[in-house]
Parts: sequence; C-alpha cells; structure tokens
Amino acid sequence: MGDRDILTEDQPTEIPPEKPVGRWARLGRFIRPRRRWCLGTRLVVTATTGWLLFVVVHLLVSGRTSLWAPLDLMPPFMFVAVPVLVLVVAPLARPVRWRVISVLVFTLVLGAGQSGINVATLWYTPPPAPPGAITVVTWNTEFWDQDWRTSDGNSYSPDFYDYLREMDADVYLLSEYLYVDTSAGDMMTSKWTADMALRIDKLPELRREFPGYEVATSGELITLSRLPIVGERGIDITRWLPDDQKAVPEVMRDWPTSYTVETLRTDIQVNDTVVSFYNTQINQPPIEWRLYDGEARDSNQYAHSRREASYRALRADIEANDHPVMLGGDLNTTSAMGMLRLLPEKLVDHTRALPSLYPVTYLAGVAELWRIDWVLTTPDLLVHRYEMPEAAGLSDHRPQQTVLSVGH
Repeated sequence: MGDRDILTEDQPTEIPPEKPVGRWARLGRFIRPRRRWCLGTRLVVTATTGWLLFVVVHLLVSGRTSLWAPLDLMPPFMFVAVPVLVLVVAPLARPVRWRVISVLVFTLVLGAGQSGINVATLWYTPPPAPPGAITVVTWNTEFWDQDWRTSDGNSYSPDFYDYLREMDADVYLLSEYLYVDTSAGDMMTSKWTADMALRIDKLPELRREFPGYEVATSGELITLSRLPIVGERGIDITRWLPDDQKAVPEVMRDWPTSYTVETLRTDIQVNDTVVSFYNTQINQPPIEWRLYDGEARDSNQYAHSRREASYRALRADIEANDHPVMLGGDLNTTSAMGMLRLLPEKLVDHTRALPSLYPVTYLAGVAELWRIDWVLTTPDLLVHRYEMPEAAGLSDHRPQQTVLSVGH
C-alpha cells in the first residue's frame, strides 16, 4: 500500500446537504413534465385546463353579466359531453394521464348540474293521480295560429284549436298571444323589433272553441280555465328595470302591457283551494356575439336587464303569495344559465317526473338541443304526470302537459 493509497483511503467524502423543498417547488414538480411532452399530451392537457377554467368561470359569472351571456347559449349537454370526450383521449397524455383523468372527473362532476341531463328519471316514478287532479298545459304558441314561416306569405293554422282541445286541459297557460307584422321582410333573417308586434283579439273564437272556459289576458299572455278564475293581474316589471328602460317605448304606447308584463298571474279555484298559476314568457337571452361592437353590447345589456327585472318581479310576487303556486312557461333560460338562481327558493323543479333523459322544448333550425320551458310549483302541489308532446309543426316550442293535485 503506497502513500497515495493511504491518502485516498483517509480522505473524507463530503455529500452536500439537500436543500429543503418548498410547497411551490413540489407543486412545480407535480405539474412540470420530466421530459418533453408529445403533441398529443400537450393538446389533452390544454383542453383539460381550458375546460376546467371555463366551467369555473361560468359558475361564477353566468346570469350576472351580459358579457358572458352569449356563452350561455351553448347546449347544456356540452357540460358532460366535453369532459367525456377528452376522457376518451386522456390515455394519449401518458406522462400525466392520471392527473388529467382526475381533473376531468372533477370537472365533469362540477358541471353535471348544468347539463340538463335528467338522471332521476331512471328511478323516479310520480305518484298516481288522485280524484280531483287537474290537467294543465303551458305552451309558447309562436304567434298564436299565424304561420309566418311560409314562403308564400302569411297563412293561419285551421287545426290550431283542434290541437289545443286534444290536450283536454283544465287550465291552459299560453304565450305569444299576438301576430307578427311580416311586411317588414323575412322574419327568419330580420331582427325582432317592438313595432313588429300586432295585437289580436281572439275572444269570440275562444268562446266558440272552448265553451265554458273563463279567460284572463295581459300583454302577450292568455290563460284559459274551465275552473273558476277568482283573480287575475299582470306582474309589472317596471320597478326592477333600470331608469333608462322604465318608460314604455313610443311604438308600444297603445299596448303598454306588452312591454311591462312578462307574467300573468291567475288565481283559480281548484276544488276547495285557490291556486295561483303564473303564466310566463321571459325576454329572450342576449344573443349578440360581437362584443367588440358597442351597439351589440348595449343590445345584450338591454336584454339582460329585462330578464333580471322579470325574474325579480316574479320572485317578489311569489314570495308574498300564500296560495299554492304553479309557475309554467317559456323562461327562455336553460339549465346552464345562472339567471335561474333568481327564482324563489320555495319552488320545486319537477324535471324528474319527465320520461326523457335529456328533455328539450325548443327547436332551433332543425335541431332540438335546448330546454327553455319549465314547470315549477310550491311543495303543496303534487305532479302526477309531466310530458312534452310534439308541437305538430305549430310552434318552435313543445307544450308542457302536467297532471297535478293539491297536496294535504
């Protein structure tokens, strides 16, 4: 053994102490890849992160600002479809696939309540109808019996009243009790303006077609009842409108309730109980996508303000009402729109009684992808049947047909 061996053998080997790892460093190690990601991984991670951010922002701001409103128009089932589709390709992100799958499952659960998918129909069976139960139909008629979509000019549906009678309802909550002036051009390509609304009077026809029914009207809403009507009034939304929208526009001065009323309340004697039926058609949601344009933003804000005012007026009246309540009609609101939060908390959604896994009521073009018509009641009204039959080409909305009774 030489001196060099002794020197080498005795020389201590110093191992530098490891630096403590902070929380941000640990998080960085979790997120950052150990090697460069392939294109498939990058695409999957980008889609996963982007969709998570979209769902979180949607839950926070939907219904609270007109700037988000155009994104509310997305078919609600996308809240389930998008994460499921990304889950299919998640194995492509091999270095981080389990992290991606965990985030996607979380996002799926987070957005499922917005999707409009009626899972409860798989196990829920409505209770049988007792004696004294009544049938209620609520329907957006799309300009009453006017066939304004025909290429050869206006015509009118001779079977409109036949269709209504076939449903044999005790109470009909009907909206769009008006005609549209098509002289301004093609309504399919024209933007709706207030001066296109034409007031109609169909009371003589209704008395002939529905003998024994009582009638209540306000604005563009009409309620027919074979049961006694003991009270009726339009719910005025003016109080909740911003100051620059309170005045009735000049073109609507001859029919002011078409501007100030979007809900008709009718109190009806059902057996020994007075039930309040709220027949509603709320203003359509903002639809302008050109948010870079000031005029488009103003149009969206106008629609948003009217919708919020209508919901607040509804909420105030229902919360002050001690009668059993049924709210039915065209809320122009999908399950994904945050505006639904303004409905009174005491109302019960009866979607689970529908036989459809994904109920839809509105036809846009050739596809039914949205449900914007609803039936809600206070807990003292029981729903025994709830269906959405075809509109037989008479409207772009399906009617809602319910059988209900007063609970005890």
